[in-house]
Amino acid sequence: MQDLKEFLFQQGYVRIKLKKTITNHFEIKAKINGVKGNFILDTGASKSCVGTEDIDFFNLKSEESEHKASGAGPSEIDTLISSKNEINLGKFKLKKLSLILIDLSHINKALEKQEANPVKGIIGADILIKGKAIIDYNKKYLYLLNKKKKS
Repeated sequence: MQDLKEFLFQQGYVRIKLKKTITNHFEIKAKINGVKGNFILDTGASKSCVGTEDIDFFNLKSEESEHKASGAGPSEIDTLISSKNEINLGKFKLKKLSLILIDLSHINKALEKQEANPVKGIIGADILIKGKAIIDYNKKYLYLLNKKKKS
């Protein structure tokens, strides 16, 4: 009998290791514009985001955004937007990705209080949808479908 990993590999998926943190979040390593960072995987976040403090770190070009970000808290957060970025999650790659830029200091302060590592951003549903994501919560892996190469 074929297991999930074998089946998904045959379909063209790649596997990315997830790390469960002390806060019960999944942490994932990603490269944005060739620069590595730690991110939280958040299936409830509609868009992926990077902290405004890391605009230069990830070589992002930012512009004003009229959109406000909101999360579990009561207030809206001002945002910037950065277009045409490349992200790599393991062997999965997306080009021309737009990222929301927000102040993540409150998130990192909360993580610090719980002795968890700070993060550079959040991988959200936009990437998970584009990659037709499958999460193996038990074995702590994210599977994303790489686009088929044209022959």
